[in-house]
Amino acid sequence: MANRQDGHPKVGALIRARRRQQHMTLMELGEAAEVSVGYLSQVERDHATPSLGTLAQIARALGVGIDYFIASPASHNALTRQSERNRFSLDGSSILYERLGADFPGNQLSSFLMLVPPGYRSETVAHEGEEILFVLEGAITQRLDGEEMIMQAGDSLHFRGNRPHSWSNHTDQPARLLWTGTLALFRSTARPRPVVAKPKTGSDKPVRKKVIPKEKRS
Repeated sequence: MANRQDGHPKVGALIRARRRQQHMTLMELGEAAEVSVGYLSQVERDHATPSLGTLAQIARALGVGIDYFIASPASHNALTRQSERNRFSLDGSSILYERLGADFPGNQLSSFLMLVPPGYRSETVAHEGEEILFVLEGAITQRLDGEEMIMQAGDSLHFRGNRPHSWSNHTDQPARLLWTGTLALFRSTARPRPVVAKPKTGSDKPVRKKVIPKEKRS
């Protein structure tokens, strides 16, 4: 299940349109989402595809849920059947996701099965919360705070999300991972950034009201 059908805007175009609607510069969005301006520019031009975690950070900074950018299967029930779970992906990404976590008031966890093709390499990110990564099949190279480690089937890693991390499939075989974390993905915890109308003065400078002293007021 892809996030958009052919002919619909891709993730990058949707991010750019929402950012401009909010009158945010690339730098402002990058700072709010904790994503580098250079990488964000590549995403907007569809030269790079963000992971779900990075897209969630961007969505929150823009005051929307991640479902503003992608259509993923909702999980309202605690029980999911292997044969019934739909797979989905992001435009331009070769990773396939299966959503495991359910939505209910107060839930804190997000969880996915991920099928990662050979040669895939993620961006380096740092964010709130914590993550647990468990390798079900195959192997990946995990990078955490500059340390590089090979994780094979049966290996797991639990770490704080604010430590810079990335990973890749260095092998010639697909890898299957179980990812669980407290990073909010399909629920928006941010208030929408207010849209401020720009003055129609031919300038980007804000309009200042002239203050009249009390003694001169009629």
